[in-house]
Amino acid sequence: MGSLSKFLDYLKHEKRYSKHTIKSYTNDINQFKSFLELNYELTDEKLVKHTHIRSWMVQLMEENISPRSINRKLSTLRSYFNYLRKLSLIDNNPLLKIISPKVGKRLPEYVKEDQLEQLFDTIDIGDFEDYRNRLIVELIYVTGMRRTELINLKDSDIQKSVGAIKVLGKGNKERIIPLAPQIFDKFERYKDLRSAYFEDLSAFPSFFVTNKGKILYPKFVYNVVKKYLSSVTTMKKRSPHILRHSFATHLMNQGADLNAVKELLGHANLAATQVYTHNSIEKLREVYRKAHPKSQ
Repeated sequence: MGSLSKFLDYLKHEKRYSKHTIKSYTNDINQFKSFLELNYELTDEKLVKHTHIRSWMVQLMEENISPRSINRKLSTLRSYFNYLRKLSLIDNNPLLKIISPKVGKRLPEYVKEDQLEQLFDTIDIGDFEDYRNRLIVELIYVTGMRRTELINLKDSDIQKSVGAIKVLGKGNKERIIPLAPQIFDKFERYKDLRSAYFEDLSAFPSFFVTNKGKILYPKFVYNVVKKYLSSVTTMKKRSPHILRHSFATHLMNQGADLNAVKELLGHANLAATQVYTHNSIEKLREVYRKAHPKSQ
C-alpha cells in the first residue's frame, strides 16, 4: 500500500493525531497488508474488496481478538480507504459493506471516593521525588486530565490568577480546568523543591520532570499511579486512566451537569461522556436498595 506514508503524514499534520494514535493506525494497516500478501498475494489497494476484509475479520475472531479491538482496526481501515477515495485512488470504500461486530457495554472502572481520601490522607510527603509523585496522582484525580496532557503541562499553564490550569488536549484543543485554591500552594511548594533539587537548571522542559530534569514519559506516570493506587485498592487496573474515570464518576455521582463533565474531560461529543451516567444510575440503585422499605 504505497499511499500509507502519505496517509500517516495527513494524520500527523492535518488531523494532528498523537504519536500513539498514529502508531496504532500504522500497526493496524500493516497487519491488514501482511494478511493480504500472505493469503491473497495482494499488494494493490485498488483491488481490495469487502470479502478480503471479512476474511480478515474471521481470522481476527479465530485469534480471540475482542470485538472492541476489531472495531478499532476496522475504523482505521475505514479512515484509510476514505482517504484513498478522497484522492481518487479508488472508486468506493470497501468498508461500506462491512458490518462491525457488536460490542457489549463496558462500564468504566473507578476507585471509590473513600479509598482516594485514604490515599491522600496517608501519603508521606518527603523530598522532591515524593512530593512530585504525590502531586502527579492528585492532579490527575482533581482534573481528570489524560496522561499525555499531564506530561506536556508547562509552568505557564498554571494560571493562579484565574484559579485554573490550561490543558492541551487531543487535536491540539485547549481547555481550561478550574482548581481549588489550595492546590496552587502545592504547585508553588513543588516548584521550590524542584529548583532546590536542580540548582544548575534555570528552565525546565515541562512542569513535571524526572530526577534527571527531563520531561516525563508515559511509563513513568503509569508506574507512579500504579504504586500509589496499589496501597488502597486491589483493582486489576490501576492506571492513570482509572483516576480519570474516578474523576468523572465522582462528579456524576454528586450531580454534576453532563455537559460540564464533557468539557472538563475534553471529550469531542457527549456520547463519550454518557458512559459515566450508567455508574451514576448504579449508585442511585444502591442507595434505593439500602434505603427504601419496598426495595427488596
